[in-house]
This record gives sequence, C-alpha cells and structure tokens, in this order.
Amino acid sequence: MLYMVYMKVNFPATLQKDEIDRLKVEAKAHSQKLQRDGKWRHLWRVAGQYANFSVFEASGNDEIHEILMSVPIFPYTSIEVTPLAQHPSAISLD
Repeated sequence: MLYMVYMKVNFPATLQKDEIDRLKVEAKAHSQKLQRDGKWRHLWRVAGQYANFSVFEASGNDEIHEILMSVPIFPYTSIEVTPLAQHPSAISLD
C-alpha cells in the first residue's frame, strides 16, 4: 500500500545545535536505508521550508506508523499521512 506523507520539522529553540546536527545526520542515514529497502519510494523537498512530501510503501497503517516513528527526528516533526489508491485513469499501473 502506498502512502503520501507530508513531514514538517520544527526543532525547538531550546535544542542545542550539536544535538540538531546529530539528529540530522542520523535522519539522513535512516531515510537512505529506508529508500534502499524500498520503503521510502520518493522524497521531495518543499522549497522554502524544512519539510518534505514523500511516498512510502507499507503493508498497512501499523507498518507506516512504525516506519515514521523510527525516523530519528520524529519527535520534532508534524506529519500528515494520506493513503493512496490507483486512479482508474492512470496509464501506469505501478
């Protein structure tokens, strides 16, 4: 099942820069692993924001929830999840 996910990161002003930098490095490595594993299928930056639109593949709601919670910056991220279904007018079936 595919999910479109909007993620916006908002680190609190009280979080130290070195901690933010560490979290960013960990989040990048984690997202790249999920991409290589085929779970994080697309990753698009939102211009002018610390945010992205992504497409994930998961077996269902429980798995997408676990995937999103596993991202190191999850506690500082607002997330909107939209389940996707194939559109009958789409040429591509993948």
